[in-house]
Amino acid sequence: MRFARLGQFIVERRWWVLGIAAVSFVAAGIYGGDVAGRLSNGGFADAGSPSARASAYLTDTLGSGTPNVVVLVSPAEGGSVDDPAVAAAGRALTQELASQPGVTQAVSYWSLGNAAPLRAGDNRSALVLARTTGDEDAVRAEVEKLSAHFTRDGDVVVTRVGGISEAFREVGKTIEDDLRLAEMIALPITLLVLLFVFRSAVAASLPLAVGALSIVGTFAVLKVVASTTTVSIFALNLTTALGLGLAIDYSLLLVSRFREERAKGHASPEAVVRTVATAGRAVVFSGFTVAIALGAMLVFPVPFLRSFAYAGVGVVAMAVLGAVVVLPALLAALGDRVDRLAIGRRRLSAAAARPVEESFWYRVARSVMRRPVTLAAVVITALVMIGLPFLRLAAGTSDDRVLPSSANARQVGDVLRTDYSSKDIGALSVVFPADQPTTVALGTYAAELSRVAGVSRVDTATGIYAQGGLLTADPSVTGRYATTAGPWVSVVPSVEPLSPEGERVVSAVRAVPAPAPTLVGGSGAELVDLKESIVNRLPWALGIIVVATFVLLFLSFGSILVPVKALLLNTLSLSATFGAMVWIFQDGHLSGPLGFTPTGTLDLTMPILMFCIAFGLSMDYEVFLLSRIKEEHDRTGDNERSVAVGLARTGRIITAAAATIAVVFLAFATSSISFIKLFGIGLTLAVLMDATVVRATLVPAFMKLAGDANWWAPRWMRGLYDRAGMNEAAAEAALDHAGDDGSTPGPDLEPVGGANR
Repeated sequence: MRFARLGQFIVERRWWVLGIAAVSFVAAGIYGGDVAGRLSNGGFADAGSPSARASAYLTDTLGSGTPNVVVLVSPAEGGSVDDPAVAAAGRALTQELASQPGVTQAVSYWSLGNAAPLRAGDNRSALVLARTTGDEDAVRAEVEKLSAHFTRDGDVVVTRVGGISEAFREVGKTIEDDLRLAEMIALPITLLVLLFVFRSAVAASLPLAVGALSIVGTFAVLKVVASTTTVSIFALNLTTALGLGLAIDYSLLLVSRFREERAKGHASPEAVVRTVATAGRAVVFSGFTVAIALGAMLVFPVPFLRSFAYAGVGVVAMAVLGAVVVLPALLAALGDRVDRLAIGRRRLSAAAARPVEESFWYRVARSVMRRPVTLAAVVITALVMIGLPFLRLAAGTSDDRVLPSSANARQVGDVLRTDYSSKDIGALSVVFPADQPTTVALGTYAAELSRVAGVSRVDTATGIYAQGGLLTADPSVTGRYATTAGPWVSVVPSVEPLSPEGERVVSAVRAVPAPAPTLVGGSGAELVDLKESIVNRLPWALGIIVVATFVLLFLSFGSILVPVKALLLNTLSLSATFGAMVWIFQDGHLSGPLGFTPTGTLDLTMPILMFCIAFGLSMDYEVFLLSRIKEEHDRTGDNERSVAVGLARTGRIITAAAATIAVVFLAFATSSISFIKLFGIGLTLAVLMDATVVRATLVPAFMKLAGDANWWAPRWMRGLYDRAGMNEAAAEAALDHAGDDGSTPGPDLEPVGGANR
């Protein structure tokens, strides 16, 4: 009865609730409106990893580092980079770049005495390499200036800016523009879907109100969190998408239940109380499952993933609060006026009163339960086949190839991959943070590193080495590797750094015996360390999700089998989704129609992020469906009818909720960044597959086959459920009984807004 008392409190103080909500919304908007300026564009690495510590030591202690900016220089009229005019322009460009604020180092093919690795094989382009310092946001700001200044079409040379920092800058800027466009596309379509689903302009505005409260409230929460730790700016996009999606889910459930209670003849105030006591209770338990799935990302030591946990838990909490407190107050204030400006001729209350047996979803459930084994076998086989490619997932990190081919960083990257044998921009850096090696030992170690398969050359203070031999010891070339705090080593690979081959080079370099303790950094090392940190924490994240979800579903339904079945079906559905994503994005099928370049890997963080979001949403729908099934079973004890009625009462709600949030996610697929496209298409497929195929076939089939075992639990667990669990039928029965003696909300409450006419 706790939720019933909450509902009564809201009904009696509806104007106070709405007033507080309005003031809180304005205050959160004023405080959190500038949250974007407090968030970071970085956070993709584990700060405690060996590669991150190597980078910090190289920058902070040695005052040096690997280049993060590349200027590709080509003769304007053809010819060779060794032509006198081109060479003079190249040297001048190098000096100009070195003089820029924020640039601590700049070298080029020409400044290093026509160093062959910095020249294309056909002599038609050469490189100027530079390094900027600072945190990721400072580097991005500096590179933005450099890119604008050094992208030129001159009379002598043509220059384009690339490199890892420029690629990240262009990716971030493109995502910001693409997601702004996606939101502009998604919002009007979502409005049309809401009008179609709610069949009333007034009712359709309710999820928008709840969504606005959720999003603005979460912006304020993120600003508070960002004052103490790194929060990625991309968390704002999850806040917007999930805030609107959950608001639609929860509003659909509550408004539909309110209409159902009114159709049963309950007065509007009592209908609100009953809605909070039943659907509101389901929303709270559902919100817990979604929050747990998203909160599990906190176990990963990567700020990018942790940011989505902060945003996800925050927006779920705000959406639940808005749906269970603010929305019932709105319903109490509106009463039957919630159906004003109706679309369609039939009154919505009459539609809600239609016999359940006439429902499309009721007939679907009955049809499935007549042949559960056959249909379950067909669907499971199809999902397993779709999911098989997931077994060969190759995880990596993003590079410039996620950009469209028109981007400067992508064009420079393509030239570097095809025309240059060594990968200077992807060099590994080896530092000695504890003891400094002797000159002889350093030379021997560098020569040994140069023998590693996949290494083009090794640069250090004692010279440049290749295949075990010394190429040059010219101090003008090698001087930058000898700092006042000690030497360091640059290992330039001949293979793509962010690839399985590049990972093997990192492992081999780390395995070479060193004259002193070492740390290895660089983009390839960051990938290896990121994979290790995520793989090591992944069992903890999955364990938290599984155990917490099982406990919550047991407290919701008092069953052992139902949580197990939900976890298995969700795993099956998500495996199929990830299998499809491997087939499309890793293998490159549909790359032409979808407009992306396959790299043979998937960004490591995307499957983690997609799993947590999709798992949470699928459990959201699971709780909606099972709540009504359990309510009907508690009332009648008829397993088959309870399944059919539960699907009939929620099928349209779940399908509509999935359709609206799919519109939001599908808008992400319009992005020109391949991993955002993956995110949008993958989540759209996951949501639609789960809300239709799984809920309409596998759930009825499994529950038919399990029979009364669906609701079995050991005696001691049953006692726990009776004390702490959710029992909607019991709550409604208590309301009916209380209404008879007038002790709790009933028709005797004063009319709300003329709703009892």
